[in-house]
This record gives sequence, C-alpha cells and structure tokens, in this order.
Amino acid sequence: MQLILGIGIVLVCVFGGFMLHGGSMAVIWQPVELLIICGAALGALVLGNPKHVLVEMLGQIRRIVMRKKHGAEFQRQLLLLMYELLITASQGLKALDEHVESPRQSPLFNRYPLVLQQPKLLAFIVDNFRLMAMGKINAHELEGVLDQEIDAIHEELNQPSKSLHKIGEAMPGFGILAAVLGIVMAMNSVSEGASAGEISQKVAAAMVGTFIGIFFCYGVLDPLSNVMHQQVKEELSNFESVKVVLTTHAAGKPPLLAIDAGRRLVQLNTKPSFSQLESWINALEGV
Repeated sequence: MQLILGIGIVLVCVFGGFMLHGGSMAVIWQPVELLIICGAALGALVLGNPKHVLVEMLGQIRRIVMRKKHGAEFQRQLLLLMYELLITASQGLKALDEHVESPRQSPLFNRYPLVLQQPKLLAFIVDNFRLMAMGKINAHELEGVLDQEIDAIHEELNQPSKSLHKIGEAMPGFGILAAVLGIVMAMNSVSEGASAGEISQKVAAAMVGTFIGIFFCYGVLDPLSNVMHQQVKEELSNFESVKVVLTTHAAGKPPLLAIDAGRRLVQLNTKPSFSQLESWINALEGV
C-alpha cells in the first residue's frame, strides 16, 4: 500500500502539475526517447555488473514489489529455532548433526518455515553451528569469524543498491544524450526545408529526453535504491542477532540469556519484549 501511495504521489504531482499548467500528455509521450534512455541505462547496468549481482538485484526488487518483510512472526520463528538448536547442542554433537547436516529434512527446522525461506540466513546458521561443533572455539574467536562473514555478506547484498544508485545518477546524462540526438535531428530538418512549426516540435520532443532522464533519476531509481539499502539493513539485523546468540552461548551463558541477547538486536518495529520471548519459550516447552 505504501509503495502504491508513493508512486501515486509522484505521478500525480509531476504530471498533474504539468497538465494544470496547460501541458498535454501527448507531448510527454516520446517512445523513441524512452528507448534511447532506458536502453542505454539497461545496457550500462548489464555491462557494469556480474551475473550474480543482477540476479540479486532482481530478487530484491521482487521482494520490494511483493512487500515481503521480516515481521513479528518471522522473529518469533528465528528466536525459537535458535533456542531449540542451543538446547539440542547441549545434548551432544551427534544430536545436533542430524539437524544441521540436512536442515530441510530436519523436523526441527521444518517447524520454522519462514526461516527455511531465507537461504542465506539458513546457511549462516547451519555453517556456524557446524563450526562450533567441530572443535573448541572461544567467544572472542567466534565473534571475529562471524564479523568477517557478516561484512562479506553485507558487501554482497548491498552491491545491487549501489549499482542501481550509480545508474540513477547517470540517468540525467542519458537524458542529455537523447536530447542531443533529438537536436541533431531537428537541425538536420532545417537543411531539408522543414517549417518553423515542425522544427519546434522536434526540439520540444528532444527536450523531453532531458526530463525523462531527470525524472527516472530522482523519481524512480534513487528512491528504489534507497529502499533496497534499507531492506538489506533489515535483513542483516537477523544475521547480527544470530551472531550475538552464538557468541553469548560460546561464552558459556544459558540458552535463554543467549536468545535474549539476540532479541535485543532485532529492529524496533518487530522487536518482541522479553516477556513475549519468555511466553514463546514456555509454550514451546509446554510449561
């Protein structure tokens, strides 16, 4: 709903204001200018990014359009999954192995389907429980390893928004490119004996290219890259939460205290209170 509202405000204010000023939408509709500008932007995007960045970019845009967010139910499932894994780990490595080796076949993991739908987060959880099970590692060493991994994940997930932001900054330039081509065509028509009216129409159409480039920069691509950046920040808060749970557990703290430490890093809009967390755990244990 918020996405539709934002798009509606931009379109109504820009094009509605243009029409109130006496403009005609037929003047704005210049498909050749759109082809030049959007085609140049798309080509530059494909040329300047490896395939995995483009795939991740499409995935992030799809999640924005579908408004898939990590809500309160996702946080409940994540925290309870971590709690169950910590309890299982205290029963011995063999009990833990049967779950982390094949998480999608594990009945424990299948109780938390929203976490299973996040492959990067799932791999992060499974890999680091394996790391803890492989040998003795203290909390400080584990924190260093997890910080490096999260930094690498952050860089990878943030690359699509950076690339889209750069293309957005280039859109006015592509608009000028289309405008210059239009002016060239207008000047060429002078030598062919075109009337003043025809020349003015061609110049006006060329100027639309500049408008399209600026509009796409500040009205479409820049806001979109900002939303992608915020989405990545929200996703990384889950990795940070898992990191704190693992390092607190490695420091020898009890599972409930470790889970509460992770709860504190959840974003405020979906952060459960300690009493909620305790009630979830009590319900899980049948208390």
